[in-house]
Amino acid sequence: MKLKKEPKLKKKLPKIFVWTYLDEYKKNKSIILKSIDKVFKSGNLILSNEVSNFENEFSKFTQNKFGVGVNSGTDALQIALMSLDIKRGDEIITVSNTAVPTVSAIVSCGAKPVFVDINEKDFLINSDLIEKKITKKTKIIIPVNLYGQSADYGKIKKIAKRNNLKIIEDCAQSAGALYHGKPSGSFGDLSAFSFYPTKNLGTYGDGGMIVTKNKKLYTLCKKLRKYGMSKLYYSDKHGINSRLDEIHASILNFKLKKLNSDIRKRRRIAKIYNENLKLDDLILPIENRHNYHSYYVYVVRFKKREKLMNYLKKNQIFCNISYPFPIHSMKGYKYLNINGNDLKNTNLLSKQIFSLPMYPELSDSKLERVINVINKF
Repeated sequence: MKLKKEPKLKKKLPKIFVWTYLDEYKKNKSIILKSIDKVFKSGNLILSNEVSNFENEFSKFTQNKFGVGVNSGTDALQIALMSLDIKRGDEIITVSNTAVPTVSAIVSCGAKPVFVDINEKDFLINSDLIEKKITKKTKIIIPVNLYGQSADYGKIKKIAKRNNLKIIEDCAQSAGALYHGKPSGSFGDLSAFSFYPTKNLGTYGDGGMIVTKNKKLYTLCKKLRKYGMSKLYYSDKHGINSRLDEIHASILNFKLKKLNSDIRKRRRIAKIYNENLKLDDLILPIENRHNYHSYYVYVVRFKKREKLMNYLKKNQIFCNISYPFPIHSMKGYKYLNINGNDLKNTNLLSKQIFSLPMYPELSDSKLERVINVINKF
């Protein structure tokens, strides 16, 4: 029996994801596997040369003196808080438009998060509203350098000094960003970074780091990441188990060398989006004066977000919402009794913002297709 020819089908469009590591891995596979193999052959898997080298190099990169590699960005925040002797009932000022880890670290220390609203245009903490939230219980301000752009540390540092408060920079999304020419992570008493896979500087698993210029805080953070030990099997202070391992440190040592180049590629993609997206009422991100945006994500605003995202999905373009639920609205933090009525922009933006595809290996052809599909909506 002679088979009939299959009818010609329309060519299925390839999927475009908001982020993927696969193209990067394919490009650098031999170097990455060689780095990992070197670790295995060394016989040292925990807190050895690769971690030490990365701590030193990343500290220099952020213009700090000291670095402490830990298991995650969440742990970096928690250990930073612990090093400042945060106790139950202390208040920490931050934002509700952030990833859950910012707040979970505060709560894990027994402290209370106090939320300040964000600016409508840049999604960052509104520094003009901070002092209204300061009480006798306030100990620390944690500005979140969201989406790849730094908060207004010119104002925030003055507020902290006037009120005798410490600053912990949440830099989970801002590795490589600059503010007045200085790197993200160089403005806080301590700064916390995440090396989760999606980040500008991400490994292929979890990882984080605390950086500081203060030797006393550095020494304490080193103890706290290893059960509070200064010598084997003896704890000087209650700590946790949080160590950046050698394998991920070896990957990060390689990727740190190409971070600035990767950010230039991200900025090029953002520039192309900025110049070519023409959909009415689609609000594009801004880069604040005195900032060098590292574009961890490219976040836009659109009132009919769900409709547009579904349209993009049908065209094999997959986006993401960062973040659809402000922290104060989540069941897990309902006990804080925060009504959020004074978080007008936070509440509004959570219903409108979403991220377009953004990663250094995003090809021009895929980028062009994203733009064309959006402009035809």
